[in-house]
Amino acid sequence: MASILNPYLNFAGDARQALEFYKDVLGGELRLNTYGEYGDPSAPEASNIMHGQLETPSGFTLMGADTPPGMPHNPGNNITVSLSGEDATELRGYWEKLSKGGTVSVPLEKQMWGDEFGACTDKFGIPWMVNIAGPKA
Repeated sequence: MASILNPYLNFAGDARQALEFYKDVLGGELRLNTYGEYGDPSAPEASNIMHGQLETPSGFTLMGADTPPGMPHNPGNNITVSLSGEDATELRGYWEKLSKGGTVSVPLEKQMWGDEFGACTDKFGIPWMVNIAGPKA
């Protein structure tokens, strides 16, 4: 099997809500494991997500978890999740759902390079880019 590169997002206690939101946006199968399943089920963080993985019908894999106990949660602007392709209907649908309740920094519209492109930060603070390939020359 070939190596795989997937985005892994960290959250401060709302990983379940965020990953369920991404499942609603992207579709697919979501598996969630809690800290309580693999540790002390009576611990305060027992219901937090230790590992979540979303496998979508389009072949995307998105992973995430709540920051482990004792580790600081330092959200940053050093990662953006990018969705791109040629299926304009599918990608516009993702855009509508991801940008709803979030902040749009670049509206999804035709750009100088010929593609439709937009950038937003979703309601969980995760930045996203959507690029719809323009017609081939």
